[in-house]
Amino acid sequence: MTEDILQVRGLSTRFFTQEGQVNAVSDLDLTIERGEVFGIVGESGSGKSVTARSIMDLIEPPGEITEGEIRYRNADFAETVGDDHPGAVDGEFVNLLELPPAIRQSLRGTSFSMIFQDPESSFNPTLTVGEQLAEAVEVQRRASARPRSTRARTESEEYSLGSLMLSTVLPSKKYVSDESRERAIELLELVGIPDPVERADEYPHEYSGGMLQRAMIAQALAGEPDILVADEPTTALDVTIQAQVLDLLDDLQKETGMTILLITHNLGVIARMCDRVGVMYAGEIVERGSLTDTFDEHVHPYTEGLLGSVPDLEGANRRLQPIPGNVPTLLDHEMEDRCHFADRCPKAMEDCLDHPPEFDADERGDHEVRCVLAERDYDEGRALPPDYFDETERTAADKHADPDRTEEDVQPERTQSPVEDSGGGGL
Repeated sequence: MTEDILQVRGLSTRFFTQEGQVNAVSDLDLTIERGEVFGIVGESGSGKSVTARSIMDLIEPPGEITEGEIRYRNADFAETVGDDHPGAVDGEFVNLLELPPAIRQSLRGTSFSMIFQDPESSFNPTLTVGEQLAEAVEVQRRASARPRSTRARTESEEYSLGSLMLSTVLPSKKYVSDESRERAIELLELVGIPDPVERADEYPHEYSGGMLQRAMIAQALAGEPDILVADEPTTALDVTIQAQVLDLLDDLQKETGMTILLITHNLGVIARMCDRVGVMYAGEIVERGSLTDTFDEHVHPYTEGLLGSVPDLEGANRRLQPIPGNVPTLLDHEMEDRCHFADRCPKAMEDCLDHPPEFDADERGDHEVRCVLAERDYDEGRALPPDYFDETERTAADKHADPDRTEEDVQPERTQSPVEDSGGGGL
């Protein structure tokens, strides 16, 4: 019997920019079971990485999580924070957004860890890879020396950043233990780095891209996290190294049983790694379910469009079918309260002008789709004209430029005839 380890409810993340409010994630619901690999797939700009960073509490100004819940299941942690923050605890679940920032940050490493897209920016170029891994191990080792205590992680001088910095100038104040250094070498070996003892003394620039990605995975595993968030972990790698990294993640997941949230735009990676998948568009999950639901029994036209954009090795003569148009900017004043994919959808109908809820696409209740086609067939008689959204967008742009203009003001100008121009007389 599986159990949920993470429940995201009504999550909305906004960025308040000079151009306006960007609705990067809107009212998102997500449930991940313990020990599963859940994938989120979609085009660039769909809100995948912002979702991952929201869960990791890594949203920085001008971004802000404006509403929602991120519920993490851990009975020990719930018992620890329950006395001081009873409103955040519901049984074994803790709503992380109800906790102070210091406590949320304390969960990074032991409970949540993240693999970022660019490994080069994740390492300090002035320290060896082994040193950085050993520091990560030591910090988590010290923080776990007592039960999950915020004070142990954030206030005690023994565990502070100051004690770490002091150790760099005073040898007698050594911060990183020999055990942590040995564990760092073990982690390098675990992720398949050859000659880990020698490699531990090398700097990040001495590693190849694939090796650095492996080292970043080792760093993410230093605290033995419950949930590993992998944000496009193979984007900058060639195909051969991609396969090796995916094999590594697969082996580690099976060996440790940890939960993985995998963010990618590659459907091949999803098919290879994931148990369930959520298809994301314009800050929303528009279809979710098992791999069979997504690849063989999909309902949403966006999911169909993504699959149609993938080359078919068995049908080499089949032409690719790219999705027309572009991902929306997610600026609030440009986002109408409708299906956000309607302007690119080949099956857009009048019903799509209302924002659709999630519908159950099957009797099991675990295949959900944010599209009216889950409940009714496509009706050509109710189809929107091909240029419907072109006219609508022009009208909206004119109204945004001059909010005082009325609907009549933004109607296309009518060319005046010579008769009208001459005051009604003939030629």
